[in-house]
Amino acid sequence: MFKFLNKPYPFNDDLKYNSIITFFISVGVFVFLLLFQPFNISSLETMDKYYFMIGLGLVTFLALSINLLFFTSIFNRMFFNTTWNIKKEILWNIWILFTISSGYYLFCRKFGIRILEFEYNIVITLLLVAVFPISALIIINYSRILRLHLKFATELNKKLNDNKIKQEKIVHFDSDYQKDSLSVKISLILFIRSANNYIEVFWKDNETVKSQLVRCSMTKAEQILKDDKFIFKCHRSYLVNINFIEKVEGNPQGYKLFFEKVDFSIPVSKNYASKLNELI
Repeated sequence: MFKFLNKPYPFNDDLKYNSIITFFISVGVFVFLLLFQPFNISSLETMDKYYFMIGLGLVTFLALSINLLFFTSIFNRMFFNTTWNIKKEILWNIWILFTISSGYYLFCRKFGIRILEFEYNIVITLLLVAVFPISALIIINYSRILRLHLKFATELNKKLNDNKIKQEKIVHFDSDYQKDSLSVKISLILFIRSANNYIEVFWKDNETVKSQLVRCSMTKAEQILKDDKFIFKCHRSYLVNINFIEKVEGNPQGYKLFFEKVDFSIPVSKNYASKLNELI
């Protein structure tokens, strides 16, 4: 059991989120008191009733603000995600309940409101009882987060493996003349350019760049490579592998792509510039 309590748990240190939570819980306390009027609130005079409900709402707001906003910002070293665990989360929630309950008690004592009719030992008893539902909710949330993260990690690993398989995949460019056909790993292709009735395929072979003409249309080449997200049509005459782009230059005529060990640049059509920006 103690080993389980030491399992890591994500601490919520998002100040914007905590500000929203603080506001809505405080308003929620006021609305709850207004609608259900527990503790015999209805016996109070109208103005006293509203002072009481607004007061408890403000106490809630102040206690949550001190804990969730001020305390976590000033003493942020106490709340490192790397050291936070289930046990600390349970104790932290009990502390927040304790400060809110103490605030309610002091508010009632200060203003002489006797309708709650409980002493401080009852506050402690309520907190001890609250340990069980708080612990249960945190453990349930832990299990939910764990399932979500495991599912997400599994999906990412699947995508990574799929990408590796795609990158290791060998593609075949069949030529109208059998002797000109080419087979090459898709991960090694730098770019392809159209040359009349041919395409010229450029690929990396260790530290050199090789190329070969294949009697094949650019449309057919696009079809062969359509499933690879790294192969991008930047111009009607060019398909490029964005992983091998060395640099991009711009001039009044548009953009040009440069590849290592290739002594010419590749143009980017206006229609494809924004798409290239997204991919890169």
